[in-house]
Amino acid sequence: MTSALGWSGPILLRTLAAMAGPAATPRPDQETAVVALAEQRRRVLLVQSTGWGKSAVYWGATAALRHSGAGPTLVISPLLALMRDQVDAAARAGLRAATVNSTNFDDWQAIFDELAADRLDLLLVSPERLANPRFEQVALPLLARAGLLVVDEAHCISDWGFDFRPDYQRITNLLLGLTPGTPVLATTATANARVTEDVAAQLGDDTLTLRGPLARASLRLAVVPGLSAIQRYAWVAQALPELPGSGIVYCLTVDAAHSLADFLRTQGMEVTAYTGRTPTEERAATEEALRHNKLKAVVATSALGMGYDKPDLGFCLHVGSPDSPVAYYQQVGRAGRALDEAVGVLLPAAESDPAIWEYFATATIPDPDAADAVLSRLDAADGPMTVPALEAATSVRRGRLEALLKTLRVDGAVQRELDGWVSTGAGWVFDGDKYARVVAGRRAEAAAMSDYAAGRRCLMQLLTDALDDPASAPCGRCSVCTGWLPAPGASSGADFLDAARTFLRGRDIELEPRKMWPGKASGRSGRIVGAAPGRALAFADDPAWAEVVAELAGPDGPASDVLRAGLVEVLARWARRWDERPIAVCPLPGDRPARTESMASHVGERGRLPVVRLLERAGSMPADGTTGAARVQALLSAFRVVGEPPEGPVLLVADRSRTGWAMTVGAVLLREAGAPAVLPLVGHKLP
Repeated sequence: MTSALGWSGPILLRTLAAMAGPAATPRPDQETAVVALAEQRRRVLLVQSTGWGKSAVYWGATAALRHSGAGPTLVISPLLALMRDQVDAAARAGLRAATVNSTNFDDWQAIFDELAADRLDLLLVSPERLANPRFEQVALPLLARAGLLVVDEAHCISDWGFDFRPDYQRITNLLLGLTPGTPVLATTATANARVTEDVAAQLGDDTLTLRGPLARASLRLAVVPGLSAIQRYAWVAQALPELPGSGIVYCLTVDAAHSLADFLRTQGMEVTAYTGRTPTEERAATEEALRHNKLKAVVATSALGMGYDKPDLGFCLHVGSPDSPVAYYQQVGRAGRALDEAVGVLLPAAESDPAIWEYFATATIPDPDAADAVLSRLDAADGPMTVPALEAATSVRRGRLEALLKTLRVDGAVQRELDGWVSTGAGWVFDGDKYARVVAGRRAEAAAMSDYAAGRRCLMQLLTDALDDPASAPCGRCSVCTGWLPAPGASSGADFLDAARTFLRGRDIELEPRKMWPGKASGRSGRIVGAAPGRALAFADDPAWAEVVAELAGPDGPASDVLRAGLVEVLARWARRWDERPIAVCPLPGDRPARTESMASHVGERGRLPVVRLLERAGSMPADGTTGAARVQALLSAFRVVGEPPEGPVLLVADRSRTGWAMTVGAVLLREAGAPAVLPLVGHKLP
């Protein structure tokens, strides 16, 4: 075996022994990849299943290349969890590694100094670091002598990848800047034939593609369809104690992850939430606690996905379906990497999954009108503009704006400097045909996920078919092949259902008031003196109030008994925290006046409070999608105060709120007219 490997063979064997024990032997494709990288200096694309050992290839190749006098390896990884794991793994392999990321800015210079002195074997960075001006100025010249470039989770390079990220497309420019003959390794477990061809083409014509079978023999997959939102909570609570070891419970949204984790803790379970909003230190502590089985489960969004390394993860549950079989395969593949058997169960949410899938299908597609507005403002600016300034000037919402700027930068239309964003003057043209194909592809993947959620055929075969695996075949182990379901089977006990319903309907959903005006263009500036913190009955796709969410999204009409009763429950809990009781109720004029009036009237009747109609419509409400300064300016013209506010706190009632600006403007106008305090009460707070 060593002679077949050539001079890199002994080094690969030592690396594997250090990582996995003296009995570890390389797989044939691991050998082939290391020879191609270290001895032939080629570009290699590895498409292999989770747990196959892709990282061992770049540890072995790095060790061999460093032994031959090559420069350090640059590893581009998408997640902090992955980078933390890889730094530890590198140390076990006898390599010196460091990471440059958003959480260790103070350490950057010391790490750059180590690179300059050739005292680091590997540097791990996120693709977003490639967009950081300081990183570009200081680090990239040091890496011109890189011995190896590794692109982990390389499907992110492709427009067709399930988790395409614009920042990854900067890697193509990085490839052009490498010294000729520098080897490149791209790895992924989640690339179908189209993505594989696309990534290989971006790497170069001479790319060696090594693709293996992707089915996971250790995974027993199951789908439990037909559960309501509350039944899904109850099912998880009843199932967790019966599931093997510790694992991950995935949710589609941040709110759902926190809500489910809170409920499971009320049932005495050792769990915690993990999302993109979780502080860095807390993420690291949670990863370690799960790794050492101090938690039964982590309730997570996709923030805990690619790269998290716990070989003995016993189960992976999904409450709601990811938007593609490939995304699901990537997440469920966290389980059972070093076990004979692990469990992967999907609890689809037929009532909400399709809407979330459609959002993700279009969320990263640039809006050409928004792009024109952003470029016009940057072209006219005297210098760099910050994101908040651009948001105020263009009315493009913050999340959409940040994604748009990434796309425009990859396409060369804008550039990020230390003080903000500037136009390059190169212009930009929206490629409608390309993005139409991307959206169509994502919708086709969502349709395939619908087939999986319905259990229309072997679950593992459906996943591997989605990945164009030539070895795809029925697994003989999943719930479709065998009829097997883990306990509690297709339903859950009444006690768990009652507990879930009570918990979910007893949550306090707080409304944080807006604190600053979006800019002088709105007609106002500075700090806002308006609404106090408020309450909402439901948030997002709230599982406790599904019928209320549907009602509030529908046509105007009187509030239902369920909605009215829910508002009274919210007020009863909230009243315990009031410093001063409201003395009147005021409806906020909106697009559904009959429902808002009905809500306010019921609250007033039950609370024995007069309903005072102090606000009326004086103009049109802003169009959907209008944000920032333009939205505020329109709302200031849409409302006016009629009458004199009472000399005490006022409950301001609205049916729905997304941005919070309508409630903010209404509260400000009431305060300016003399109301000493305004307390917002909303039926549905949209995300």
